[in-house]
Amino acid sequence: MKYAKLGSSELNVSQLCIGGMSFGNANEGRHSWILNQDDTTNMISYSFELGVNFIDTANVYANGTSEEFIGNAIKKLNIPRDKIILATKVFWNPDKLKKSAILREIDGSLKRLQTDYVDLYYIHRFDYDTPIEETLETLDSLIKAGKVRALGASSMYGYQFHNMQECAEKNGWTKFVAMQNHYNLLYREDEHELIPVCQQYNVSLVPFSPLAAGHLCHTGWNSGSKRDQEDQVMAQKYDRSKEYDLKIVERVSELATRYECSMTEIALAWLYKKGVVAPIVGATKISHFDQAVHAIEIKLTDEDSKFLEEFYVPHELVGQIRHDGSMY
Repeated sequence: MKYAKLGSSELNVSQLCIGGMSFGNANEGRHSWILNQDDTTNMISYSFELGVNFIDTANVYANGTSEEFIGNAIKKLNIPRDKIILATKVFWNPDKLKKSAILREIDGSLKRLQTDYVDLYYIHRFDYDTPIEETLETLDSLIKAGKVRALGASSMYGYQFHNMQECAEKNGWTKFVAMQNHYNLLYREDEHELIPVCQQYNVSLVPFSPLAAGHLCHTGWNSGSKRDQEDQVMAQKYDRSKEYDLKIVERVSELATRYECSMTEIALAWLYKKGVVAPIVGATKISHFDQAVHAIEIKLTDEDSKFLEEFYVPHELVGQIRHDGSMY
């Protein structure tokens, strides 16, 4: 396993992150394919043995049970707290990013995770209803109180992230060191604005959906898995561009054959080639982690990248929140 610092922080994370959306009580969430407590514990145990020390979750995943399962697993496995990097989020809750909401939600997350602090605290989206000064000052207070070690942000427009970083800098508040955005071979729209802003502020990329919800892991479009059949969010993200993206999927398959590895490894290796620090892999099988770890060692050439990227066409935005409160 290889490790890297998140931005200017002291957080030394594995270059692979465990996606906590795969964990939780299925009765509490919208996904029936997520893993129960025993399977969650086994997945965390196996990945930790591989050297993966970075776990991502959110206060709303499976109605909080993702955090609970992760906290239970760490306790049962007796993993020393300083050997694991825990990340969680705030936004999809009453009052979004208002001071009262952030203070309430961080305490709830800490209780569910059974810890006194989280290493990385993300704002899950941009809040149009709360002044950014209120949000940033509150987040800074969590750093000073020792409840949070570093800050991250998730999908938003580039100008919004720039304004927040500039505001934090101007007021002497803690700036963001990580961006969890939507980024993979089938969705690269953040390359226009958001990623350059991240580079300007030395913010590390920790993208979600690095494998395009599995579309980059196999030939064809549908795998026949339970998630493939039931996940409407996945369909909304990707099905509208299927005609064009299948050409890219085929390129991934061709390159995987050339490198004698899996398509998963090629898709992740491309992200490392683009400067991503730690893609978030929402694995539901132990074998998924084996392939993901191997990807770190694959060094794609510039020619490989051009080969994979050749058929990409502009996509409709996915993930950001519009000014009217709706999502793309």
